[in-house]
Parts: sequence; structure tokens; C-alpha cells
Amino acid sequence: MAISTSNYYPKDNHDVVEISSSNKRNFKELTQNGQIQIYQSSYRGSYSSIISDSLRNAALGRKVLLVQFMKGGVNQGINNAVKLCGNLTWIRSSHSFDQYNSEEIQNNKNLKHFIHDSTYELWNFCKKELLSDKNDQIILDEIFLAIEMGIIDKDDLISTLENRFISGDVILTGTGIPKDLLLMANQITELRS
Repeated sequence: MAISTSNYYPKDNHDVVEISSSNKRNFKELTQNGQIQIYQSSYRGSYSSIISDSLRNAALGRKVLLVQFMKGGVNQGINNAVKLCGNLTWIRSSHSFDQYNSEEIQNNKNLKHFIHDSTYELWNFCKKELLSDKNDQIILDEIFLAIEMGIIDKDDLISTLENRFISGDVILTGTGIPKDLLLMANQITELRS
């Protein structure tokens, strides 16, 4: 029997184990989830190394989804995702908190509503991707800020992570990480200035 500790399987590997003996048995398909990695920092904008790693992984042939929940300046949205290295899909909200100043958001209820809806739409897209086997790595940048702002429900994230179907790793970044999510992590990295 062969045992592998690698979390990275090519798409043509069906993860089916067959044992040859007089009582040959076929075992049902095995699912393997990669690790949950959390990168935390006391300040925003400290995750450039994660983004460069995602580019490297895409260049090596892994299918990577990079989702930035709070970054602005690129009017992307789900329908205008950017493809890099042929394998990296990079998505930002179509309306982001970082695109506007906080006073403008507080004084304009419609704008606040658009930002909230855009971020929540992005989260629903991410949930579908986490429950599919389309990606080898998914990065949810600043998802904890979206939880802190009440846009994404923490329990919804936990449930989605528990039921994920991805052979590679899920990377979560942010500040103010809830304790129950820290307890789910296989790896926690604290970035310091």
C-alpha cells in the first residue's frame, strides 16, 4: 500500500486505491483536503509575499484563485477577473471599501449598500469555489476584515471550510482573527513589520 503525504495531486489522479490480493477490493474515491493556513498581521497590506507565492504556484502549473475582499482601485468584480500566468485567477470586489474614504461611505447609504452587496457576492462565489474541485489553491485575502465588518458571517466561513473540497491549501489573511478560526488552522504565520 502506498501512502503519500503530498497535498498536491494532478487532475488526472482519481485518488482511487486498489489492492491486489485473492480478495481484491475497490475502495471508494478518497477525498483529501489541503491545509488551512492563516497569515495574520497587526496592520493591513502586509501580504505581498503570499501574492508572489500564488504567482509562483500558477507558473508551476497549479490552478490558483486569489480573492481580495477589501482591495480597491481595480473595478473588477466576478465577471471581470484577471488571469495571470494562465493559471491564476485574481478577483476583487466591483465596489470596495478601499476605493472610497470612510466619511463618504458613512454619509452615502447607497454606496455602503453597493459595497456590502459586492463583497457578499464575492463571498458567495468563493463558497462555490471552495466546495468544488476546480482550484489547487485558494487565497482569501482580508476575509477577516469582512467578518469584522459584519458582511460575512464567521459561522458561514467555518462551515464552508469544514465542507471544502479542494486538494490544495486554503490561505486566509487578515487582522483580528477569531479564535475558533485560529483553532481550525494547520499553520498560523504572524507577519511583523
